[in-house]
Amino acid sequence: MAAIVRIERALISVSDKRGVVELGRALAAHGVEILSTGGTARALRDGGVEVVEVSDFTGSPEVMDGRVKTLHPRVHGGLLMRDTPSDRRELEALGGRPIDLVVVNLYPFEQTVAKGAPHDEVLENIDIGGPSMVRSAAKNHGRVTVVTDPDDYAAILEALEAGGTNLALRRRLAGKAFTHTAAYDGAIAAYLTSLDDEGRRAPLPGTLTLQFQKAYDARYGENPHQKGAFYVEPGAAPGTLARATSVDIGRKKLSFNNWVDADAALECVREFEGPAAVVVKHTNPCGVATAATLAEAYVRAREADALSAFGGIVALNRPVDARAAEKILETFIECVIAPSFEEDALALLRKKKALRLLSLGGWLPGGVPDFHYKRISGGLVVQDRDTTGPGEVAQGRVVTKRAPTEEEQRAMELAWLVCKHVKSNAIVFAKEDRTVGIGAGQMSRVLAVEIAHKKAGELARGAAMASDAFFPFADGIEAAHAAGVTAVVQPGGSKRDDEVVAACDAHGIAMVFTGVRHFKHG
Repeated sequence: MAAIVRIERALISVSDKRGVVELGRALAAHGVEILSTGGTARALRDGGVEVVEVSDFTGSPEVMDGRVKTLHPRVHGGLLMRDTPSDRRELEALGGRPIDLVVVNLYPFEQTVAKGAPHDEVLENIDIGGPSMVRSAAKNHGRVTVVTDPDDYAAILEALEAGGTNLALRRRLAGKAFTHTAAYDGAIAAYLTSLDDEGRRAPLPGTLTLQFQKAYDARYGENPHQKGAFYVEPGAAPGTLARATSVDIGRKKLSFNNWVDADAALECVREFEGPAAVVVKHTNPCGVATAATLAEAYVRAREADALSAFGGIVALNRPVDARAAEKILETFIECVIAPSFEEDALALLRKKKALRLLSLGGWLPGGVPDFHYKRISGGLVVQDRDTTGPGEVAQGRVVTKRAPTEEEQRAMELAWLVCKHVKSNAIVFAKEDRTVGIGAGQMSRVLAVEIAHKKAGELARGAAMASDAFFPFADGIEAAHAAGVTAVVQPGGSKRDDEVVAACDAHGIAMVFTGVRHFKHG
């Protein structure tokens, strides 16, 4: 098996035409014969590239409106031929010639489904010839180079200058090609199995095929004796952790727990429009704040629970400036995630050798639909994302004699947004611009109130309280009153709602029912 294979003949047929004309010109300049079909052939010709139609190469016309054009022994023989005398003789007997390079990406099936196209149009966007060529070329990567991603054209151009493609490149591209076709088939299976007998589409498919690519080896898993890695979803949106770049290359790797905490912090800070900061410890927010400036927001979030903030993960929803960087440096933080970092801020933050910095390169607001998955024994539980956002308190129902003041309502809104991101049973005490105490992950709701009170101390007086689910008894309200809470927001729905409301009225506490529960178990 030759390590370097010279490219003499290429077959190009792409849906995504980014860079294809430039690639075609470069191939032609190196004397490569180019076979092509349909719109790709037209695009290449319009770009001044000489093209041989696949129908001329095979000696067979396209049929059925182009449905059958590359499914031919001369094409697949040219791709699957091994560099042996017997294979060469058989290919010559077919009237075929070797094909050394396949540049193919597939019909836009997922995009067609996403735009809500009719079923017949969706079916027409199931590519048959493309995956067949990709698989043939990838299987025979000992001789054939296959490219499914325009981002890899540069590597092909570099290989042309070097005289051909090497085995390592062909193997890498073959792996990428099978990844591409596997995801494509998975998307088709998900679509078809989501349809009922009348053709109506269910929100969750009957077959779920997930594909992720390893981006980073984690320092370790949840514990040092466990292995860990971060896998990203192909096509993940800008602003997600999958698209984040490290701006401190060469520093200590993030661990499994760091990645999980980073995601928790990012999900929470996305809830806010104004400058906001979230400090997370063990997947729970320990401090959240908004302010006129990012620096002030960070300080308020940190001071909401300064003890827990030590060694935490920080997420910010604005580019980090020098003033915010100075404040971050005042305590030990594991990692900072932000849309970007200004150069003077980087100069300061890089002084902390153990601090990791992740730049998102953009911003993805909250409320974007998505699926959440959790691995359990023998399978997965799957749900759509909790995309509720600001405004639930304002749209809720006041159930007490006293309505909340404007200041209390702003505090309730903040507490309610944060409560959604705290492990259940969850209680959040807040003033209008920051949290002051959080009780997370308790088996008893009243205990969660007591923990939030303990963390808030005297700041609990005059605070608003949010509960992710209803109060089963009035004891949680009694504990809130003892802490000095003056307003409460909760979903409502308990058999003892009347007792809970009566306890609020007895203590002059305003209460709002949202009708929406925000359990967070995973």
